[in-house]
Amino acid sequence: MKEDKQINENIIEGRNAVLEAFRSGKPIDKLFVLDGCQDGPIRTIVREAKKHDTILQFVTKERLSQISETGRHQGVIAYAAAYEYADVEDMLKLAESKGEDPFLILLDNIEDPHNLGAIIRTANLAGAHGVIIPKRRAVGLTATVAKTSAGALNYTPVAKVTNLAKTMESLKEKGLWFVCADMGGEEMYDLNLTGPIGLIIGNEGEGVSRLVKETCDFTARIPMNGDIDSLNASVAAGVLAYEIVRQRRK
Repeated sequence: MKEDKQINENIIEGRNAVLEAFRSGKPIDKLFVLDGCQDGPIRTIVREAKKHDTILQFVTKERLSQISETGRHQGVIAYAAAYEYADVEDMLKLAESKGEDPFLILLDNIEDPHNLGAIIRTANLAGAHGVIIPKRRAVGLTATVAKTSAGALNYTPVAKVTNLAKTMESLKEKGLWFVCADMGGEEMYDLNLTGPIGLIIGNEGEGVSRLVKETCDFTARIPMNGDIDSLNASVAAGVLAYEIVRQRRK
């Protein structure tokens, strides 16, 4: 994952500031706490983090100093999301309100904020009803993501879930089926990509994880005619999203 320093637009430092952020309902992606610190204010902050299901990491004083922008972190630093997260149910309601079959894009551990922002932009332009990202091992809605999305974050809901495979199983019960991008799959032009669908795009280096791939109904291969064997994650998302658009228009 990118160094924490690069996601510095949304750092909140200091006990009062972090506690107020939680209590105001501001979405917090991750909380760093000085390991071994057990005083009252810190315990209160940790309790709030657990209540909001925030990723919690206990780190050394040196690590906190490395992340800190102000040098006055008081043993606690939070990473806030630049935008509010949506619920998956909101996406299904959006599709229903438009009289369309749901079209969702699910991202399996995308770590580069530029890739996430570009995929959200593509999702908006391709008419997807939302983007779903996992809580762990993935970038959240940082200011860099918002900027790269070129305004799409204002219109395309993004949900953050604890378990991607379980979310897929739940959506299958509501009629969706899933296709993931994978070099070992069928060529995308040979697949029927119409109807209520979820498109899975994997991690930049490792691709789609085993459990998520096993939960998919199909795997789609993008034809490659060059000398290298993979596309950037956001480009792959664009190619497959627009094959879905093409088939829907037929």
